[in-house]
Amino acid sequence: MILSGPVLNQYPQLRIFLVARFLFIFAMQMVNTSVAWYLYELTSNVLSQGWLGLSEVIPAISLALYAGHVIDRSNKRNLLLRGMLLYLLATVGLGLITSHWMAATAGKLAVELGIYFLVFATGVFRAFTGPTFGSIVAQLVDKPVLPRAITMSSTAWQMAAVAGPVVAGVFITELGLTVMFGVAIILLSAACYLASLLPPLPVQHSNLNQRTLESVKDGLRYVWRTKEVLSALSIDMFAVLFGGAVAMLPVFAKDILHVDATGMGFLKSAQGIGTVAVLFFLAKRPLQHNQGRILHYCVAGFGACMIGFALSTHFWLSWAALLLSGVFDGISVIIRSTVLQLFVPDEMRGRVSSVNSMFINSSNELGQFESGVAAKLLGTVPSVIFGGCMTLLVVVVSWLKAPRLRKLQY
Repeated sequence: MILSGPVLNQYPQLRIFLVARFLFIFAMQMVNTSVAWYLYELTSNVLSQGWLGLSEVIPAISLALYAGHVIDRSNKRNLLLRGMLLYLLATVGLGLITSHWMAATAGKLAVELGIYFLVFATGVFRAFTGPTFGSIVAQLVDKPVLPRAITMSSTAWQMAAVAGPVVAGVFITELGLTVMFGVAIILLSAACYLASLLPPLPVQHSNLNQRTLESVKDGLRYVWRTKEVLSALSIDMFAVLFGGAVAMLPVFAKDILHVDATGMGFLKSAQGIGTVAVLFFLAKRPLQHNQGRILHYCVAGFGACMIGFALSTHFWLSWAALLLSGVFDGISVIIRSTVLQLFVPDEMRGRVSSVNSMFINSSNELGQFESGVAAKLLGTVPSVIFGGCMTLLVVVVSWLKAPRLRKLQY
């Protein structure tokens, strides 16, 4: 265990939080995997994966800065619970709209548009729940164990990210999409119940009378002035924006590797497996020196893995490339998370976490849209190769233009 039993016993609220986060992310990954697979089967259009990502990223980015202001001024337990409940309702809607009855009754176009609308709604809710998950840990434990608690929280997220797609693929193949959504709804309900058991968490904003716009500006100014934070977030954002092949997994699985939904689930979980493995390793043997250089090396390795994945036509070779990319990503996740914990004061955590969330959503969901458009224009394989090469270019630019990040040690 990354956190010993006595520590978990000392902080039972942390244990509740970790289980709630695991169940929520597990169910969310099941839903994301199933919607992407169903939508490509429905439309047979690679661009649909891009529209899916764009539907989620628009609200997630648009509301991110305001969400940070709200988080710092709110009881985080209550805010988190409201966001989780709303996501649960959206999942119920996705379960209904992807049913055979809805496709036969309303038609394919109506179902496709309905999926985009509901995914847009989940993007609204995630604009608040994501940063809240990221900032709430600091209020559940004392500072001496905070770095270890952050690592455990990241591990819970990654373990859920591993298991969710695999379970979703098996359920879709063996029992059908409707059963899969039923399981996801049960898991989300359990996560909401556990979140309700967390203690009320006091507001940490240092100036409750501050206007919204000024509060948002404070968060942006802090990130802009703290070059270590800004550079760490930027290199990750651009790397994943161009280098993420996960958005095209339904296309690779079905058209290139010729596997079913179960195979796609294994592919989607590969990165998470690599990340979880390296997180456990780093918990026992943390990085001691040259973290900035290691971050650059890992992002470059991530880009190289994307190129290898694009060139592969064998399932297990593709899986291995994604697994190794997860190892590189896991190391960079720990470095970025530690930088945020070291440089961000308590009263700014919500706003800085929201800026971080905006960077992450920009890279993931906007990257999904970029991947869909590039695949439509260049072809699926060339688009991923292009993205990997752009990731390597981002590393070179960061190495030359961000010396404070390159020289970072903690």
